[in-house]
Amino acid sequence: MAMSTAPASPARPPGSSGPSGAPAAPVWPASAREAPGGGLAVGGVPLAEIADRFGTPVYVMDEDEVRARARAWRTALPGADVAYAGKAFLSRSMIRWIEEEGLCLDVCSAGELELAAHSGFPAERIVLHGNAKSPQDVRAALRLGVGRIVIDGTGEIARLAALVPPGARQRVLLRVVPGVSAGAHAAVRTGVEGQKFGVPVAGGEAEEAVERLLGQPRLELAGLHCHLGSQIAGLGPYVTAVRRIVPLLARVRDRHGVTFPELDLGGGFAIAYREGDPAVDPRTYAERIGSELALQCDRFGLPRPRLTVEPGRWIAGPAGVALYRVLSVKTTGGRTFAAVDGGMSDNPRPALYGVRYTVRPAGRTSAAPGRTMTVVGRHCEAGDVLAEDVELPGDLRPGDVLAVPASGAYHLSMASAYNLVGRPPVAAVSGGRARLLVRRETLDDLRSRDVGE
Repeated sequence: MAMSTAPASPARPPGSSGPSGAPAAPVWPASAREAPGGGLAVGGVPLAEIADRFGTPVYVMDEDEVRARARAWRTALPGADVAYAGKAFLSRSMIRWIEEEGLCLDVCSAGELELAAHSGFPAERIVLHGNAKSPQDVRAALRLGVGRIVIDGTGEIARLAALVPPGARQRVLLRVVPGVSAGAHAAVRTGVEGQKFGVPVAGGEAEEAVERLLGQPRLELAGLHCHLGSQIAGLGPYVTAVRRIVPLLARVRDRHGVTFPELDLGGGFAIAYREGDPAVDPRTYAERIGSELALQCDRFGLPRPRLTVEPGRWIAGPAGVALYRVLSVKTTGGRTFAAVDGGMSDNPRPALYGVRYTVRPAGRTSAAPGRTMTVVGRHCEAGDVLAEDVELPGDLRPGDVLAVPASGAYHLSMASAYNLVGRPPVAAVSGGRARLLVRRETLDDLRSRDVGE
């Protein structure tokens, strides 16, 4: 088999459809091609060259893929705000890309907020989230003048209002829980009662929170926010959420005479990690959710609020490829393990959520028959598995480079220094050129934090 397996067919642009009319779910960036002389290239740059130049593990981000995916949401929802969820992956270059593509940005901490501010991102286009915002988070948001702060619970209302300077008003959204179960894993289902985010629509808690917010002269309640979960492949949960939130908007109008101009439905849009995985299509989302929102607002005699969506993984995930170098190949207990120089410190998602990835060789070619292997990491955990039961060349050997697509989201942002292994660098590719965005975390970096004797 060829060791440099590229996508089986030319990658389609984000949001396009396959032969059956179903949304296409590309695993590799659209620029992925066979490299001259063998191997796989992304953004016109052979991945083996990137591995040699920057070392491994290394994350590769296709700038053009990021921009195309951001543009796909902007095109699908021209009358809405598209806020990139920075928790997926954030760097100064990423902030510049999304700003140039006209997106807003949502952040979850003073750290993310300060990075955005130092990168020149307009503060009025930033939304601050968080179920437990620290005083530092809130003060930074107020100092920098963020456009929206999402109120996550009634206990947060008075604390926030007390920090707003006299004579000023901070625009806020209230995060509500519509009672919709959605998401690929129980740990990421945030639209149901009994988890830490938001205030439930059922039982009147959300209406009570609205009343308290309306009574705060330093806070301007602009609308409601909800986020159902992560890696949601179908649109049904979003439709249900609209059907439960719009009646709440009507009750607020009837009781308080207030009509909110904004509705943020969050993100959580699925991407493909393996061939055949379903993914959300922005145009289909815009048509179905837009129609449902218009229908429900007409039903209750409400003006349609300005919609906000928050894609993070959908924009960054498929734009990223992680590269590893094989350290050993071992057969034991009837299974073959390919151990690489990274693992759960740079991708904890398989251990946390049971995520399964695609793996392909990225360098030399091989005529050897394929063999089922499990790709494991270097860390001292039996659960340090990156990809289970994938087909790789039977002559795979130490030094070979493996590529893992769909690695642009929740990899570096969730990485750790477990076993004192530094976090990998990030390199961007575009137009046949590669450049470093984030340098590798070195042993000197790790030692410098230890100030004890």
